[in-house]
Amino acid sequence: MAEIHELSAVQLRDALQAGELSALQATNHFLDRIEANNARLGAFITVTAAQARKDAAEADRQYALRARHGGTLPPLHGMPLAFKDLTDVAGVVTTHGSAALEHKPALADGALPAALRTAGVVSLGKTQVPEFGLTAYSENRIAPPSRNPHALSRSSGGSSGGSAAAVGAGLVPFAPGSDGGGSVRIPAAACGLVGLKPGRGLVPAGESSGDPARLVVAGPLARSAADAALLLDSLVPGPGRADASQHPPDGPGEAAPPAGSYLELTAREPRRLRIGVSLDSPWQAIFPFTPDREALNALADGVARLEAAGHETSEAAIRYDNRYPDAFTTAWTAGVGSARIAPQREALLTPLTRTFRRRAQHRSAAQLNESLEFLRQFQRDTLVQYSGWDLMMTPALAQTPRPVGWFTGAAHGGGYWPAAEWPGDADGDYRKQCEYAPWSSMVNVCGLPAISIPVHWTGGAQGNGLPMGIQLIGRMGSEGLLLQVAAQLGF
Repeated sequence: MAEIHELSAVQLRDALQAGELSALQATNHFLDRIEANNARLGAFITVTAAQARKDAAEADRQYALRARHGGTLPPLHGMPLAFKDLTDVAGVVTTHGSAALEHKPALADGALPAALRTAGVVSLGKTQVPEFGLTAYSENRIAPPSRNPHALSRSSGGSSGGSAAAVGAGLVPFAPGSDGGGSVRIPAAACGLVGLKPGRGLVPAGESSGDPARLVVAGPLARSAADAALLLDSLVPGPGRADASQHPPDGPGEAAPPAGSYLELTAREPRRLRIGVSLDSPWQAIFPFTPDREALNALADGVARLEAAGHETSEAAIRYDNRYPDAFTTAWTAGVGSARIAPQREALLTPLTRTFRRRAQHRSAAQLNESLEFLRQFQRDTLVQYSGWDLMMTPALAQTPRPVGWFTGAAHGGGYWPAAEWPGDADGDYRKQCEYAPWSSMVNVCGLPAISIPVHWTGGAQGNGLPMGIQLIGRMGSEGLLLQVAAQLGF
């Protein structure tokens, strides 16, 4: 057998279900890898080794009982994974990546860990995040930055950057992330993974309070479409999974509801699709940007792969309302404005968080409601424009994965700033993020599913450079189709 971390998540699931591996064997293997690699990678904030071994031993006990008395195992029996440190896991501190909060153990599991524990997983700990999940990089004041497993001088992205680094480095077989403006797709693209943001309402396990625009949804980070589908099957409850009828009507062109599990769907060829290709972004009016040559190369590789698979691609000119940046920023930062932070601890916030918190607190309820109404109209207008195609395609990122410290304007050594003033300019930081990932947030506003697929490497082949990807945006209910296309392209 291959090394345990070299198995796909599906292969590991099969080995655990068949009793070829015990849950404790798998857990110990990944804990050993975390111990050996996390100091240089910064993927984990907290490792819960003792509890993980206890949970794995209990999973093995349940396996032995079922072997003697019959019955079925949970679908992810004994599968190790980790949770972003934005969501509560009972008995474990939730830091939210912030030095300004008191770090106390959570009293109960949040919705996402509760659902996945029921599915049989073993949690190994909590992964690195930016403060309150606000940024496209995973650096904060409480732990070393999360680094890219393909180049340690580069960022793993954000806000699910620690989870992406852990999956990319083989510290866990897959991981759930959360995405409110690109936070699954950005780190997936930076780390060479498949990252799926489900459509609004499919996964009832959000991690964000204070989300008035309903931007945030949980989704899988994995090394393949099949592995992502395996995790998605346990994120979506009930027998109606992969059924587009779960979604409320969100505009023209709903996807037809597929039958079967998402994992089963990845084994089937998708129908021939019409795919619109666009570089248009709602950020370009306020932050004019030019995509890197490698981003354009990734897009060209995506076009070539899709056309070789029999799909039709054509240029799509999309017009976005230039009021979008202000409205999105207002909605995106509303939660940090209402976060409960003791006045004497405000100085411990990073400049970006502190700046946007202050601005959010100075906005009236009427201003927030005006922005939310605009975003609802933006959604309607954008869905009408997208309706001429089955899928929309953009680069996943406009630039190659950025150096650690690039957004804040400071180079990191091996550590972080636990007390000294965080360097950098909040508005410059935010602009860099919007230019780095200009095609992400509008998908959350529209409530649509989207997937990042690592079609390109800067060195010409995997392992010789940095990963670059494409983003495919689907209609409501098209999560299964997006996974099918990723699998068809060999991912």
